[in-house]
Amino acid sequence: MKKLMVAIGILMMSVVGSVSAQEVNEQNPYALVQDVANRTFERIKANQEAIKADPEMLRTIMEEELVPHIDYKFAAFMVLGKHFKSVPQEKMGEYISVFRQYLITTYAIAMGYYDNQTVVFEPESRFDDKKSVTVRAVVQDPDRPEIKIAFKVRKDSKTNEWKAYDMVAEGISLLNSKRSEFESILRQDGIDSVIALMRDKIGQPVELNQGEAVEISGEAEGESE
Repeated sequence: MKKLMVAIGILMMSVVGSVSAQEVNEQNPYALVQDVANRTFERIKANQEAIKADPEMLRTIMEEELVPHIDYKFAAFMVLGKHFKSVPQEKMGEYISVFRQYLITTYAIAMGYYDNQTVVFEPESRFDDKKSVTVRAVVQDPDRPEIKIAFKVRKDSKTNEWKAYDMVAEGISLLNSKRSEFESILRQDGIDSVIALMRDKIGQPVELNQGEAVEISGEAEGESE
């Protein structure tokens, strides 16, 4: 799971370019991923000293730059999997709200693993007739093996805008990992325990972990496109 976190952090901070005055292109899934990565990178780059003094600033940056382009509601439903129907309707709103904050924390923590790597994106493919696409890239580090990553992006049928909903690093899906983590809790203790677990994670401080060794762990992605 840590390798997945590192890949998230690397991608969001290592894309070269400046788009600070440019709007994110939500009509093109490939441009969307790169635009959001660039904007997030520029924001963090401009606040490096402040982030070193207070890593919690990363939460604010994630909420303002990244989360608006993530379909967190769809991701929240995907994580519930087959337990979706067993969640009381009156709890669903609370679950989605806490899941959003949980994602913010997850990505903020991931930023702390960045250590000067770079990312090369695959060429854009035709997407006119598709409802979802996978944007693939490779993380390059002169001192470590390459990491293959992919972003799952889906098109909103009402707005026709594209939003990301999952990230896969070396076959490890963030959503699948969270679904596996929550599944037994949902089965045995219900949604309240999952919400409590996420609140506990949200309450943990954001730390900078550059240079930390990484091992592969987690659940391999079960889907392919």
